[in-house]
Amino acid sequence: MLKSVKMHDQFWTALAVGTMYLLQLASLTNAQGTWELLLDNAGIASMHTAVTHYNTVIFLDRTNIGRSEIDLPNGECRENDDELALKKDCTAHSVMFDPSSNSVRALWVQTDPWCSSGQFQGDGTMVQTGGDFEGIKKIRTLVPCGRDDECDWVEERTELSEGRWYATNQILPDGKTQIVIGGRDAYTYEFVPKRNRNEGVFYLKLLEDTNSAQGDNMYPYVHLLPSGDLYIFANRDSIVLNYKTDKVVKTFPRIPGEPRNYPSAGSSVMLPIDQASSYTVVEVLVCGGARNRAFTNYRQQYPASLTCGRMVVTDNDPKWAMEDMPMPRTMGDMIILPMGEVLIINGAENGSQGWGRASNAVLTPVKYATYNAGNRFETLAASDIPRVYHSTANLLVDGRILLAGSNTHQYYTFTGRFPTELRIDAFSPPYLSTRNNNIRPTMTKSPGSIGYGEKFAITFTVAERHGGFELNMKSTPFVTHSYAMGQRMLKLEVTEPVASAATQNSFAVDVIAPPTAELAPPGYYMLWPVQDWIPGTAAWVKIG
Repeated sequence: MLKSVKMHDQFWTALAVGTMYLLQLASLTNAQGTWELLLDNAGIASMHTAVTHYNTVIFLDRTNIGRSEIDLPNGECRENDDELALKKDCTAHSVMFDPSSNSVRALWVQTDPWCSSGQFQGDGTMVQTGGDFEGIKKIRTLVPCGRDDECDWVEERTELSEGRWYATNQILPDGKTQIVIGGRDAYTYEFVPKRNRNEGVFYLKLLEDTNSAQGDNMYPYVHLLPSGDLYIFANRDSIVLNYKTDKVVKTFPRIPGEPRNYPSAGSSVMLPIDQASSYTVVEVLVCGGARNRAFTNYRQQYPASLTCGRMVVTDNDPKWAMEDMPMPRTMGDMIILPMGEVLIINGAENGSQGWGRASNAVLTPVKYATYNAGNRFETLAASDIPRVYHSTANLLVDGRILLAGSNTHQYYTFTGRFPTELRIDAFSPPYLSTRNNNIRPTMTKSPGSIGYGEKFAITFTVAERHGGFELNMKSTPFVTHSYAMGQRMLKLEVTEPVASAATQNSFAVDVIAPPTAELAPPGYYMLWPVQDWIPGTAAWVKIG
């Protein structure tokens, strides 16, 4: 009897300890973020992804791939004699995803946008350029709409002056003109639309100098500086270009380590530009990549780059400061989070971009703490979906990271290693944990549009008011091949929050908008309220 009682007590003790362990584990997992499957089959594997100011999401894949898993509406078919896979194709290769219902709607794209580029115009129109085969010089536009409307792709009559495959776009301060830079065997840049009738292309020596046997100068990293000039990084070298005069006005030291651009596939962000420095200090961050010749010698499966380089490009004597990530990574996407920190997500530990050229998928995202020198990296909760070649990551207004795509094959292939991925999921970083709800601000008033240098007011509610409060303005980029084109964040000038006498837990702040279009090109931005490093839901604001 005593033995039975003792065993009974041991059972309940073990159960209590196990329960406590599971609770602690759940708490730890929540502290590292959580994952959620949104849609089991999006119909296509998104190669290019962009969030519109209607909170819908454009997904775009190549057309020369055969049938997708979603039909065009009303029995329609796309007929194209230049198509390599199917001359008559009744399936869609672009969709509009609605995160509010986790549903997709088929879009019509006529020519092949494989490995193309794009950017939103100031009025919110997506301008999408280049691709491959019959699409290599094409310009496509899509005017976004709400989830109940029927917006779609339009092929423009005008074309690019030069074929652009693996190029990069950047919207310019007028909000109407994009510069399109580089591409495979394209050592030039051009403007869309043209600035004058006879304008052609402009040679950029950097692109030819940084070309290698496997490329490594494609999808160059391009960041618009507050001066109006462009910072351009290719392979391991970088410059500042005055595109108005077609002159290189600054060159930088070569980044240590491996090649960083396609197909070696690192990534880059321009870190948030802060009003505290009068928006004059600009830093770039470049992380990951692949060993030289990893693409051409892909059977070797060389380890990917372990390093990040950070440089203040506005310094008189700029130098790269190098740091090691927790694990090597190629094909990692870098997304600026609402507080100004950076999430590094997706990718592989070995190989490079390309069909079947990578192994050992990295399932764990890493947060880069922009403002914590000496302790930058934190490994977060792991996914169970490998996202390698042709995958994307985008920030949504509720703070989640939307993940889509991954296709390491020439056609849709649902067997073998890294099969074509049609699932869409979302990662909720630790700041979305319910334990932060009391300090999470909720904006109750924000402007729909603002002018440059304009003073405006916002109000927010919060259960507990403590810590710093800031308002951050972030663009919505065009994400493809591990690079978010046009991604930028500005930390705005705000006054100390003032409590409302009339409404409990309500506060007001005055805000000064960015003073110039060089800082924030005209367009739609996410406006993020952040208290004590915890963001609320963003509101869309149009500047310019």
